[in-house]
Amino acid sequence: MSAYQTLSIDREGPLAVVTIRREQALNALSSQVMAELTAAVAELDADAAVRVAVVTGAGKAFVAGADIAEMKDLGPAQAQAFAEAGGRLGDALEASPKVWIAAVNGFALGGGCELAMACDFIYASEKARFGQPEVKLGVIPGFGGTQRLARRVGVAKAKELCVTGDLITAADALRIGLADAVVAPEALLPTVRELAGRIAANGPLAVAAAKRCIHLGQSMTLAESLALEQREFGALFATADQKEGMTAFLGKRAAQFTGS
Repeated sequence: MSAYQTLSIDREGPLAVVTIRREQALNALSSQVMAELTAAVAELDADAAVRVAVVTGAGKAFVAGADIAEMKDLGPAQAQAFAEAGGRLGDALEASPKVWIAAVNGFALGGGCELAMACDFIYASEKARFGQPEVKLGVIPGFGGTQRLARRVGVAKAKELCVTGDLITAADALRIGLADAVVAPEALLPTVRELAGRIAANGPLAVAAAKRCIHLGQSMTLAESLALEQREFGALFATADQKEGMTAFLGKRAAQFTGS
């Protein structure tokens, strides 16, 4: 039985599906939800059997935003602490050695859009809606929205979405590069599972190293990021997975990676 009160984790071989279960609040991110999601990331990071994780929402929403009822009466210091909790969750997802896929089945607004952007991929249902409507509440995105959105869709489009608070369709999210794929609602999880299977078939240490190089390289000079890549490339030659992968290739068989 799960120790979590606001989410569930279902393991399907190398895939873990994390489902936020606050349907009555459209899966809004409360302090408890964020703490439990951050703990779930750590739990799955420590599980060698899991290679890919999916986060999605129960019911008709992915995450409709941060919990306004909880935020309404916060003072400045409390509000900053609340934002920092969201920041820790985003940082945990980006630093995770696992690949995280956001399966956006409905509303991904405010904190929900920010949660999705902290994942490695965003796959969306045709019914999904995205947006950063915080300015309509007199605040700004606090969980990375102003920064990750600009990195995903460009500065001008990020400014437009953050200062208008407009919602956009899944098709528009795909067009501007916010979503990576849009599929029929009934095809969302099957499509994500297929992607997860292709990722899980690869060397997990190599997948983690590729993710790490790309993420860390964004804040480095080109020379620094290339040096990082070269170090990571060399380090993988000390692993059993490298020996298995290249031996399997030369032997014309499928590699059996162990993550060691």
